[in-house]
Amino acid sequence: MFFPVFDISIIVVIPAMLFAFYAQYKVKATFNKYLRIPSRAPYTGAQIAREVLGVEGRKIKIERGEGQLSDHYDPRNKTIRLSQDVFSGNSLAAIGVAAHEAAHALQDLNGYAPLAIRSLIFPAANIGSRLGIPLAFIGFIFAAESLVIAGIIFFAGAVLFQVATLPVEFNASTRAMQVLEHKNILAQGEMGQVKKVLDAAALTYVAATAVAIAHLLRLFLLLAGSRR
Repeated sequence: MFFPVFDISIIVVIPAMLFAFYAQYKVKATFNKYLRIPSRAPYTGAQIAREVLGVEGRKIKIERGEGQLSDHYDPRNKTIRLSQDVFSGNSLAAIGVAAHEAAHALQDLNGYAPLAIRSLIFPAANIGSRLGIPLAFIGFIFAAESLVIAGIIFFAGAVLFQVATLPVEFNASTRAMQVLEHKNILAQGEMGQVKKVLDAAALTYVAATAVAIAHLLRLFLLLAGSRR
């Protein structure tokens, strides 16, 4: 039993990796494009987040973060962290990203079930993403099938987390668009442009899920091949 770095099973992973590279290119290109287009609405990203939160989210903190495309909601301390371009920016990209992160906070406040499930999975998924493949790799090298199976189980937890992330992200984008439309924050035509930003971001989560599933499938194929 051994773990070949390059063998026929790599064919399973290559399309998913190419898809992931495309998704990363797409989100960066779309974000940078609409980062240069200011909104007609007199709001910064931080102000948009506050508008989306409304009275319900008055206890949610909004902070300036570091880097680009590092925006996220931290449910542990009820804080939205927006990158500099988003926090202080008035671009369509800034508005879309800020609204999306505020929608995650609303999911948390409303007890959105898929978000709660993802949070429960996270500890095991975090371990699985770091140890799953290396553990399987060691198992293949030393012909220890029990280690391979343990690695697959660990990594399956990481895959489950990726799958659980999809409805959370899609729902956050839908909520964000609904609030922006309901409050008439954007001018006619801007809604479609903001949606392109959110759709490009969602594509990265789809790609990450595809890559994780492909790696898990490859492990199963290698395990099956080792038993012949």
